[in-house]
Amino acid sequence: MDVILINPYQTARKENIWTKIQGAMPPLGLAYIASYLESKGIDSTIYDMNVEPGDAAAQVSRISGSPDIIGITSMTSAVMNGFAIAQQCRLKFPKAKIVFGGVHPTVLPEDVLSREYVDYVVRGEGEESFYKFLKGDDIKTISGFSYRENGKIIHNPDSVLIHDLDMLPVPAYKKLPITKYVPTMGSYKRLPAISMLATRGCPGKCTYCFGSFLGGKVRMHSVDYLIGEIEMLQREYGIREILFYDDTFTTYRNKVKDFCLKIIEKKIDVSWVCFSRVDTIDEEILRLMKKAGCHQIMYGIESGSEEILKNINKKINLAKAMEAVKITKKVGIECRATFMLGNPGETEATILKTIKFAKEVDPDIALFNVTTPFPGTQMFAWAKQNGYLTSEDWAKYDFSNMLMRLPTISPERIEYYYKKVFRMFYWRPSYLFKRLLMLRSWNDIKTAFKALFAVFLH
Repeated sequence: MDVILINPYQTARKENIWTKIQGAMPPLGLAYIASYLESKGIDSTIYDMNVEPGDAAAQVSRISGSPDIIGITSMTSAVMNGFAIAQQCRLKFPKAKIVFGGVHPTVLPEDVLSREYVDYVVRGEGEESFYKFLKGDDIKTISGFSYRENGKIIHNPDSVLIHDLDMLPVPAYKKLPITKYVPTMGSYKRLPAISMLATRGCPGKCTYCFGSFLGGKVRMHSVDYLIGEIEMLQREYGIREILFYDDTFTTYRNKVKDFCLKIIEKKIDVSWVCFSRVDTIDEEILRLMKKAGCHQIMYGIESGSEEILKNINKKINLAKAMEAVKITKKVGIECRATFMLGNPGETEATILKTIKFAKEVDPDIALFNVTTPFPGTQMFAWAKQNGYLTSEDWAKYDFSNMLMRLPTISPERIEYYYKKVFRMFYWRPSYLFKRLLMLRSWNDIKTAFKALFAVFLH
């Protein structure tokens, strides 16, 4: 059986700041599936089209062989590209079965199966379900599968979450173009760098996130599994930096503590970054993380208005956010913070509060996005139910389009501030002077100038 797995290319409109600073990291979901299939005796090939040039036709033309099964993963922001790729695959490989998986197909399987060139959808965690499909189990018995039968869309019961993540083999990095991956500007200090996942799930219930839809239970690999993966990446690919892309890396502080102690004990020379919540850290764990090689943490603060934080069920307060950033910088870890413009209840006054708070908390790097009500989130359901949603053109779901017409502020005003906010934060003499003092190497200087140029163009 010839099985190929495809990661679609990402596109965004030129007004999006991410077009100027975004890098590319491996599709770890596909890499996990490929390694799991391999452990069951099924080979597969991964095509990461996000790091290759050309449109769908050009990319599919480079696929060799005659695949029997084509698996395509997709988030909402890339699903239209995924559809274009699937259409081209149908033309080139008419006998192949095309299967979609990932977040968008999980939350909107009907949308995906409405396309005649898609045969099946795998919902949720796909390793076991996809394997059962490939080995020929009756489609009606495979949990997590959606498909068409006699013109109707059938949804089998949901699959069960994988509770012991260590049962999964290490992702099949060997099937990926490792040398083509470079992280987002400002998120790393050493190359080569690669991303990893220590956990699945998120403890938060924020209205803009998929966490509650996909199950909030957080599961974490054992420390030995993670250390073994890092050592393999260093041994096989010379990796010097790890970017943990977990929603909240510090959910289980005792495990994080053990992880850090093991890195220190084994004298592993690796630098790393992670995402966290301001209510899951303290000074003790931060100091240990710093000693173990962590040099940057990203916190989702999202708003400078307590009212807006309640509206999105963030479950944090501004005092806690201020304290977390303060102690993170105190222990010598760089702080990256994210903010959103256009949440429910947003007004011009709350936007100005967010900008003011961002300046006061003064993270080393601040990122501002337009609030996007992604399908599968409470916010999407709320916006659609109340008639606030203005578009279901998934190509616009790229963090830079205001896709809700709120009663409190116009989309045009949100996008006006999105165009201004980066200069308002970064073009401050105090910030520029602080960053100048932080430059330590030629790479720091190059990155700083590229970032400033990106802000200027934005």
